[in-house]
Amino acid sequence: MKEFTEDYIATLKRLIEQHDNEALRKELAEMHPADIAELYQSLPEEDGDYIYTLLDGDTAADALMELDEDDRRKLLSSMSAEDIAQQFIDHLDTDEAVDLIQELDAEDRDEILSHIDDVEQAGDIIDLLKYDEDTAGGLMGKEMLVVNENWSMPECIKQMRLQAEDMDEIYYVYVVDNDEKLRGVLPLKKLITHPSVSKIKHVMETDPASVKTETPIDEVALDFEKYDLVAMPVVDSIGRLVGQITVDDVMDEVRESSERDYQLASGLSSDVGADDSILAQVKARIPWLLVGIGSGILASLILGGFEDQLKICTALALFIPIIGGTGGNVGVQASAIVVQSLANGSLDVKQFASQLGKEVLIGLLNASIIAGVILVYNLITMPGNLAVTLSVGCSLFIVVMFATILGTVVPLTLEKLHINPALATGPFIQISNDIFGLIIYVGIATWFLGIFG
Repeated sequence: MKEFTEDYIATLKRLIEQHDNEALRKELAEMHPADIAELYQSLPEEDGDYIYTLLDGDTAADALMELDEDDRRKLLSSMSAEDIAQQFIDHLDTDEAVDLIQELDAEDRDEILSHIDDVEQAGDIIDLLKYDEDTAGGLMGKEMLVVNENWSMPECIKQMRLQAEDMDEIYYVYVVDNDEKLRGVLPLKKLITHPSVSKIKHVMETDPASVKTETPIDEVALDFEKYDLVAMPVVDSIGRLVGQITVDDVMDEVRESSERDYQLASGLSSDVGADDSILAQVKARIPWLLVGIGSGILASLILGGFEDQLKICTALALFIPIIGGTGGNVGVQASAIVVQSLANGSLDVKQFASQLGKEVLIGLLNASIIAGVILVYNLITMPGNLAVTLSVGCSLFIVVMFATILGTVVPLTLEKLHINPALATGPFIQISNDIFGLIIYVGIATWFLGIFG
């Protein structure tokens, strides 16, 4: 890992000004592609573009994929389709090439594909572009070692050497039959311990973990965690081996998904970062802020209809923040647990009824404790105002129950409708609980004030 201090950056800038390409290449040769990407982002745009001209094809392509999407677009915007194809696409694995092409404008994709020198690679990329990017098919690559179950060990080794020449990493050796259907995995240890075996199928491990092309990425990630894999084969609907997913691709997807969920739960409508423009950040933040303004206006209208009661008993107003805050906290807690459980696979939408029943029991206990605490507090601090004491206590009990149920039902329903359930942990739940909590409080307080005069 390279540390880019101010002195080091200043030295590199000086070398760039002097066009000391030999010294610059020496520095870049010692860096990991991720460090080169970080260096690019630390330099002025012109200097960053300059160091890219000094990189060899493989390093430039790997460093490009380490850049933020906006920086990649900026770097590629000044390049022709032919240069993008030959300087980057030709040096990337198929899965990364597909990721890069999907980020570009649709009208540029065909032109870039037409300039790829390797016809087989171009065909593989076209095949992968057909899959939804949120599925195993959209995440997989075509680079993998594949042998036939009927080959002898010497023939297998010969074919593996030929296939491995253009591969950066080798994880598993997959075994297929004559119809290209996945039959097993050949452990590398078997190549050493069984050099004279008659056929591969006699030593392969059968029934390997695999996923289908249409499997959602979140399920793929759970399988990687469940089976402790570094790579997983991908098969089509009839079991033919069509690709491989590696753990680094899964981790990238999990990280991006977590970032999207966190931002959604925080009330951001799109993926933004600290380095995005002011306009982009405003566009991402303003929708839920406007919804919040709308809910505030609605709350003021509700309280406006409660004005006479508040004039009669001003103590009721003191507990409005407690009602709203408690409901919001309870709802977010319940929804966060459900969303997290859905994400890690410990909860399935089929368990809707059992999870709701469990949360109702939890809500009853929490509501009883919270209402009991506030009742005791009010009896001590305002012993003569039974209307307020009962109004606040009963309202809190009902609000906690309502928030618990809402925080459970909403994410499970969203999951069933194939909508990101992380939406339920954000402003949606908080605003809903604020409004309904206030309505509950106003209704109960009005009722008790009528009883006690």
